[in-house]
Amino acid sequence: MTNIAQVSEKFDVTKETLRYWERLRLLPEIPRNESGYRDYGEHELNWIFFIQTMRKAGVSIEALVEFVELYRLKTNTRAAQKQLLVEQRDKLEQQKREIEKTLNYLNYKLDNFENHVLNYEIEKLHYKIDKKDQ
Repeated sequence: MTNIAQVSEKFDVTKETLRYWERLRLLPEIPRNESGYRDYGEHELNWIFFIQTMRKAGVSIEALVEFVELYRLKTNTRAAQKQLLVEQRDKLEQQKREIEKTLNYLNYKLDNFENHVLNYEIEKLHYKIDKKDQ
């Protein structure tokens, strides 16, 4: 079994965050040792890994709460749970496409940096020339 400090270090998440997830019931009830301290087992660690991974992927707390509530119902909720995961995956795929487009644009700008800077300088010069002076 593992205490909250060890879990915090292992997952690089604050103790406050772990307690917050517990209060929201994103985590199962954490067993306590004879002294009253949290005593995380493999089941709880698996849930922490899942919640942390989903949060890193941008899944909202609200969506996670809904997923966990459906999980706890254990009656005809598998399709709804799966649909939540599918929706999150689709959102991530869209974000990935947007990031790839942005990276392509930045790579183009970097590959052609000198030309872009030079064009800007020329454009600035044309802007500063007064038409009356021509």
